[in-house]
Parts: sequence; C-alpha cells; structure tokens
Amino acid sequence: MDESAIYKKLFLNFRPSYLKVDNESHLHDHHGQSPKNGNSHFSIVIKSEKFKNSTRIQGQREIYKVLKSELNNGIHALSIKILY
Repeated sequence: MDESAIYKKLFLNFRPSYLKVDNESHLHDHHGQSPKNGNSHFSIVIKSEKFKNSTRIQGQREIYKVLKSELNNGIHALSIKILY
C-alpha cells in the first residue's frame, strides 16, 4: 500500500475538497518496531463535507474504517488531521 492507493481510497469514500497523503516511513526507519517496507507510516490531511457535523474522533474513526484492511496489513502508523 502506497500513498497513491490510500489517496484514491480516501478520495472515493469522502470526496474531499482537500486531501494530502504523505509517506513518512523514512522518518521512522530507526524505530525497532517499524516495518522496513517503506510504506508503513503515513500522514493524512483531509477536508470533506462528510466531516462537517462530526467530532475529530468520529472523523478519525471513519477514516480508520475505510483503511481497516491497510491498517491490519502493513500500515504501522497513521497521522490524521481533519480540516473544518
């Protein structure tokens, strides 16, 4: 799973007006628990009408739900910032 696949999945599910997905795996190479696959740590910044009436936690849960398979199979860490 790379950032373009995550971007596509989030875009299709949330139709955001702003979406940025960054692969930050290289910043965590020295962590002992970090997988060394180059696609384990991601940062997401997203703005979508679907989060308009949601709390930050509710929005994060929706994103986790969409990326459940990826989180169970390779993504070690995910940073999420929801813009309102």
